[in-house]
Amino acid sequence: MLTGNGLIIGFVIALILLFILIIKFKWDAFIALLVIAIGIGLVSAIPAREVPAVIAEGFGSTLTGVGILIGLGIIFGQFLAASGAIEKIANSMLRAFGVKNSPYALAATSTTVAIPVFFDAAFIILNKLIQSLSLKTKISLSTFIAILAIGLIVSHSLIIPTPGPLVVADQMGTDIGVFFLYGLLVAIPATLVGGVLYGKFMGKRIPNNGRLDDVELNANEQIDTSHRQEIPTWLAYAMLALPIVLILSNTLMNNVIFLGNEEAALPTFFGVIGDKNVALLISVITAMFILPKYMKESSNTVFKDAFEASGMVILITGAGGAFGRVVQETGLGDLLISLMQGFNMPALLLGFVFAQVLRASLGSATVALVTTSSILGPMAVELGVSPVLLGLAICAGGIGLSLPNDSGFWVVSKFGRLSVSETLRVWSLGGFVAGLTALVFVHLLSAISGFLPGI
Repeated sequence: MLTGNGLIIGFVIALILLFILIIKFKWDAFIALLVIAIGIGLVSAIPAREVPAVIAEGFGSTLTGVGILIGLGIIFGQFLAASGAIEKIANSMLRAFGVKNSPYALAATSTTVAIPVFFDAAFIILNKLIQSLSLKTKISLSTFIAILAIGLIVSHSLIIPTPGPLVVADQMGTDIGVFFLYGLLVAIPATLVGGVLYGKFMGKRIPNNGRLDDVELNANEQIDTSHRQEIPTWLAYAMLALPIVLILSNTLMNNVIFLGNEEAALPTFFGVIGDKNVALLISVITAMFILPKYMKESSNTVFKDAFEASGMVILITGAGGAFGRVVQETGLGDLLISLMQGFNMPALLLGFVFAQVLRASLGSATVALVTTSSILGPMAVELGVSPVLLGLAICAGGIGLSLPNDSGFWVVSKFGRLSVSETLRVWSLGGFVAGLTALVFVHLLSAISGFLPGI
């Protein structure tokens, strides 16, 4: 039974074995994740008889959050692609910003969308768009994946009202509005460096190599409109925006307009239709009625293709959640907390490293932010640092080093058509670069804090 430092070493070995099984021996990620989860559970303090139940619980709880979302997101994306909506949006973006500026347009889009919409939902909704942009611009798909994914996770970790930064602001005792503004300010350079610049760097090293062949075939079919109507540009944007607007309506009604009166009829209504699963279901139903006249193939064909694509993604995502749950149950998080509290390092760096280690080990940015802020929040005054800046440093630590114990890792890998090693380079390291950039910017704010209101 591994405890103490042995448990930390065991976790590192488990990750190495996971990568070897997938990359070297070409095991399917679903099987490899389950095998490693069982292995680390059996050598930990978890009773052996309880390990299968912990794995099943982690699998189920993960799919409770994203299972329906993945299925509906793939169906919705298939309808948008089959109707030519994605092509319309891609063409209009290129006309508006130009080929050279399309990465910056996507960065602005991802940063904005992630404020009201959770990471998984936003990435799935916009996934078809980045494939089409890659085809149109001849820019590597990995560049656009990095920009989209990093932009989304930066906003998810730094900008209120997503749960992680919201809890951090509360634990730090800071004004929500002040934390929102500085979080947005820090998010911009983090997305530009970790998303756009690093994405361009990786794009030169990970070419498409045929991964867009199927997309190109579909795009060519969509261009041929001799047997169907051509979808208007405004309708293409309206369909893409529909689930985002519905989700945003819930955030606006329940967190701004009717804050403290959520049981009233109107916020309850928006709370239902603005739920991420219900919003995508409404969007799919709307697409079923509006888009078929713009499609060359039948709706049944679209559904069939979507069902075939969603099965393995759902299984792998659930297995990633199972692995993460086993790691949490071993007590590794508490062990790391106790270990790091004895380190003598600057407060901002401590907050960043604390959150970063928990992010990598537990596989959840939100859990890392909540855990770190609950420990360091009461110590902010004692540490002699601004609660706002310490909170932002903690949020920066929750951005990067997403590993296979994070379900988001597999969403990016499978929807982005990246191998495990490519996902590590584009997504995991890209997030780490973005997080470091955010930390540097927090230190810059600290240097001029005397001139900044609210800090």
